[in-house]
Amino acid sequence: MSTKSNIQLRNIQQEDLQIFFDHQQDQEALSMAAFTAKEPHNWTAFQEHWNKIMADQSIVIKTIVNKGQIAGYVLSHSWFGEPEITYWIGREFWGKGVATAGLHQFLEIYNTRPLFARVAHDNSGSIKVLQKCGFQKTGEDRGFANARQQEIVEFIFALT
Repeated sequence: MSTKSNIQLRNIQQEDLQIFFDHQQDQEALSMAAFTAKEPHNWTAFQEHWNKIMADQSIVIKTIVNKGQIAGYVLSHSWFGEPEITYWIGREFWGKGVATAGLHQFLEIYNTRPLFARVAHDNSGSIKVLQKCGFQKTGEDRGFANARQQEIVEFIFALT
């Protein structure tokens, strides 16, 4: 059975938040994501942030489920003006095609184009996911990465 057939997207549920928070506690994942919350270990701040996300009707969000386990999420927002996607996959699912399959399915139901993504310049796994889903690098920016406590280069990708 292929990875793609093992992946399902579903509407987010309140109980998913604890798993998303647990994923966010992984120091390696935080460093790789780089652009994270200022206080990633603060459950109250995490809940408040996610309650805002879930209440915002302009945000499309799906939980990624792999073989019955919550693997992460994918969402689209326009916080910075243009439509952008973001996703987070628990480290135990890295390198197994879960992120690629989840993002691919999301792009089948969310067809706003152009669609942008930003990724830390050295996050090779996420760069590969974006490229496999048809995104192309269109630029670079610099931003403060909370998880690394420094300014770093981020690549900008677009799907047209």
